[in-house]
Amino acid sequence: MGVMNITPDSFSDGGTLYQSGRPALDQVLNRAQVMVSDGAAILDIGGESTRPGATPVGVQEELDRVIPCIEALHSELDVTLSVDTSTPLVMREAAAAGVGLLNDVRALRREGALETAVSLNLPVCLMHMQGEPATMQRKPVYEHIVADVTHWLEARAKAVIAAGLPSDRILLDPGFGFGKTVAHNLQLLQGLETLADLGYPLLVGLSRKSMIGKLIGRETDERLAASLALAVLAAERGASIIRTHDVKETADALAMVTALADPLRAEH
Repeated sequence: MGVMNITPDSFSDGGTLYQSGRPALDQVLNRAQVMVSDGAAILDIGGESTRPGATPVGVQEELDRVIPCIEALHSELDVTLSVDTSTPLVMREAAAAGVGLLNDVRALRREGALETAVSLNLPVCLMHMQGEPATMQRKPVYEHIVADVTHWLEARAKAVIAAGLPSDRILLDPGFGFGKTVAHNLQLLQGLETLADLGYPLLVGLSRKSMIGKLIGRETDERLAASLALAVLAAERGASIIRTHDVKETADALAMVTALADPLRAEH
């Protein structure tokens, strides 16, 4: 899954695809074409930064950022599009514009989001987050991080199924970096197989995260090697989809994981 932030303030690439108060559609299409050529099966388009400390944007502003991009990419590329949003109206408009996946960091807890997702009947990724982006990194506390996140996501998935969305349309995201310390993130990665055992596909986003900087002192644009290591570790522990800023390198790394899982088939 290639990351496409149509924002001025995302932690890694904010402002690259959104300039002078509007989406830079030529850059958006060029970036998307490269990502697909490099191996992206999904492009995740977001118009609201959810980095630590981020403040919400208005609904109309979010629509103005993402809908023109979705329309342009849907008309030009044969790739699954995902919209990274918690807002019901954005979900509806994005579905009409051509997205095939709803990726919600709030796990459909915003008013009207659950009902909207059920009515659209699209696959949905439910992410765990303790708190809200503006406050989530203020001393997050867990009794047992792996069990707590697993139980919370399992309960959320059951609630979504009870509301009417089929279980085969649900993906789960443990939410690395969302209301979690470095130690929490590492423990969660260690125990990722426990979450995978729930039986839902896992979507994992560790690319360029601040935990890397805290562990090895690298700036955002110097975190490729560590991001690749984390992607491989996540895939080996059961992740089905890796969300990344660096598609080509990540696809190459994951190809080695796939080869190791079935050596005889890989040879042919």
